Amino acid sequence: MGVSDLKVLGVPGLKVYLDSDPNLVLRAEGTLSPLMAPVLSRINGRLKSEKPALVLDDRVIVSSWLPPIPSPAFSRLIKGELMRVIGRPIPSTLSMEVTPRCRCRCAHCTVAEGDEPSFEQLNRVIQDALELGSVILTFTEGDPILRDDIVELVASVDERAIINLFTPATDLTYEKAVELKEAGLQGVLISIYSTDPAKHDAVRRLQGAQKFAIEGIRAALDAGLIVTMSTHIGASTMHELEPLYRLAEDLGVHEFSVWESVQDAPTPQQRETILEMYDRVNSTPGGPRMFASTRFEGGDFGCLAATRWGHVGVDGGLRPCPYIPVSFGNVFDEGLKHIWKRMSREFKVEEPVCPMQSEEFRKSLQ
Repeated sequence: MGVSDLKVLGVPGLKVYLDSDPNLVLRAEGTLSPLMAPVLSRINGRLKSEKPALVLDDRVIVSSWLPPIPSPAFSRLIKGELMRVIGRPIPSTLSMEVTPRCRCRCAHCTVAEGDEPSFEQLNRVIQDALELGSVILTFTEGDPILRDDIVELVASVDERAIINLFTPATDLTYEKAVELKEAGLQGVLISIYSTDPAKHDAVRRLQGAQKFAIEGIRAALDAGLIVTMSTHIGASTMHELEPLYRLAEDLGVHEFSVWESVQDAPTPQQRETILEMYDRVNSTPGGPRMFASTRFEGGDFGCLAATRWGHVGVDGGLRPCPYIPVSFGNVFDEGLKHIWKRMSREFKVEEPVCPMQSEEFRKSLQ
């Protein structure tokens, strides 16, 4: 990919350009450029030292969690970082529970209690999010595939943002994957919790769940979607980490995404193991890229809740993230913008890791 002096952002006091010589590099000019230096340095470090999820002729997808470079959504992401450093954070990422329906009955499910929101309700939130500056919209639990109008919902998002979709893939067919891609979906995230089908099925509380997930991964790949195999890793399941990556490699997914368990948090030593694997995988040619919340949140940006991330439940409640069960207001009644401003002002987390991993913090919410 050849790029030279491509302007990705131009606002008063700041211009950001994308160069390739030979690696992709972001550089800033203008009086506000020192404010952006730490963010651009982190991004450039990743672009230089880590393999991307996918390289195409006209763009690079560094991670399934990020917009392609270059793209209108990526330009908005950089602008969102500028807004954050000047004290006006925006929800760059907004995850949305679009249905409570799901064939699985996972104990760890965080879906709020409520009926399935209407298309009109969700579309209003989506348009508010786009106006507010969101660039990554994720449709999530229960199982978005079970919505009758999921294709129309995906199509309601324009080029200002990318759309990803979390699904256990119990009902993800090749035909549905093609429909979703044509509607504008960037990728699907399909979780597998163990290479042992019985253990995965036990987590999902659905017989055949792992078989469905693997079939869904293959269908999504065949349809041309970006496919991420996701998992949650805790202190008691660290032994699954390397075998799960090998499964992801065998399946040919673009990214292997590892999130730390909330109530079974990895130990500091286990976190070091995750980071070692992250660095090793992403500096080795071939195989899927690895994403790890241990690096992205704990090492790079800290907790994203209410600073870069907001989560909308099926009940309309806006929470700092899917894991924190505190609503700051109902977006279906009040709208997203006002509640986001209130939440980002009132909710503060000092720790660099997920606060829900702290028993003391969880007790404080009761």
